[in-house]
Amino acid sequence: MLSQRCISRNRATTVSLLAAMLLLSACGGSATKSDAGQQQEMADAKANVPAQIQRDVPAQALTMFEQATSVMAAGDYLDAELRFKEFLLRYPDYPGAHVNLAIIHTNNGNDSAAQASIDAALALNPAYAPALNQQGMLFRKTGNFFEAESAYLKAVTASPDYALAHYNLGVLNELYFQRLDTALQHFEQYQSIVGEDKQVERWIADLRRRVAAAQS
Repeated sequence: MLSQRCISRNRATTVSLLAAMLLLSACGGSATKSDAGQQQEMADAKANVPAQIQRDVPAQALTMFEQATSVMAAGDYLDAELRFKEFLLRYPDYPGAHVNLAIIHTNNGNDSAAQASIDAALALNPAYAPALNQQGMLFRKTGNFFEAESAYLKAVTASPDYALAHYNLGVLNELYFQRLDTALQHFEQYQSIVGEDKQVERWIADLRRRVAAAQS
C-alpha cells in the first residue's frame, strides 16, 4: 500500500552530503513513493558526482568541486551555480559539474536550463550515468514517463552498478507502469548494490507478496 510508504515532508529540505540522505521534517501532508524518489535523486546526485570524477580530476580541481558541492548541499544555489561555472571555465572536460548545474536549475524550476546542462554533460560523455539519470529525472518531472524509462535504462546499461538508476526504475515501473515484477527486479538490484536500505527492504517485501498474489 502506498500509504504505508509515505514519508513526511516540509517546504524546506536539508541535504546531508555526508549521509547522502534527504531529511524531511513533519508537516500536515505526506509524500508518496514518487516524491521520495525525486528527493532521493536530488540527494544522491549531489553526493555521488564528486566520487564519479575523483579518479580523474587534479587535486586542486577536486577541492574546488567539493567546495561547490558543499555550498550546493547547504542550499545556496546561487553561490553554487557560480562556483560550478567557474570550475567549468578552468576544467571544461568534466561532465559532473554540468550534472550539478542541472540539479540546481531543476531546483529553481528552470527546466530548459537544466536540459541544456544535461546536454552539455552528455556531449562530453554520452555514457555518463549521472547525466542519463538526471535526464530521466527531468523527463519524469515533466510527465514523459517512457522517455524517463529510456534514460534510466541507458544509465544502467552504461553503468550496471549505478544504484540510483535502478531505484528510479523501480519507482517508475511500480507507480507509473504497474509492472510489479520489473519494479521488484530493479529494487532488488538497487538493494544488492547499496547493501541495506530499510525503506526499500519493506517495498521489496510488499512487492514480492503482490507479485505472488498476481501469479496465483
